[in-house]
Amino acid sequence: MMSDIEKKPIAKPAEWPTRLVVCVGTVVLKDNQVLFIRQAKDQSLEGQWSIPWGFVDNEETPESAALRETFEESGIKAEVKGLLGFQNLHQSGWIGLIFLCHHVEGKPIADGIETDMASYLSLDELSKLGEPIEPWCEWLARRVLEGKYSLIPSEPHNPYNPKMAFL
Repeated sequence: MMSDIEKKPIAKPAEWPTRLVVCVGTVVLKDNQVLFIRQAKDQSLEGQWSIPWGFVDNEETPESAALRETFEESGIKAEVKGLLGFQNLHQSGWIGLIFLCHHVEGKPIADGIETDMASYLSLDELSKLGEPIEPWCEWLARRVLEGKYSLIPSEPHNPYNPKMAFL
């Protein structure tokens, strides 16, 4: 007897793959602080502090997109240490991949387009900020700073090396 999966017709090339919006973000650590950016006027999170993030472009890997977005929005060069996790986002069909990174070089500086401020913030500084913080980003940063997370490290010995794998 055939299962329901076996009975389903194979999708035609025009129908597959379905389009999924992939957003990527970084929690960049430096000296027990997390990198935050404040969204500039006319941005989706205008006036709110958040972790750096954005969309994965065509021909780009999620981790390279995350590092690009971090540099573009804050002037910080970072290195991926591992995958923190996955989040279903508000919009249907949108997902977020979040990477834990460490600071490599640079000083936080806003790009003046998407961001109007950039800074490393400690737990104490987050509590005293007095400005709106995007709730999910604050929750995530607090968990990392308090050590309440699991990290999926990069596995360099994978069949598609040098492409990154997280296992």
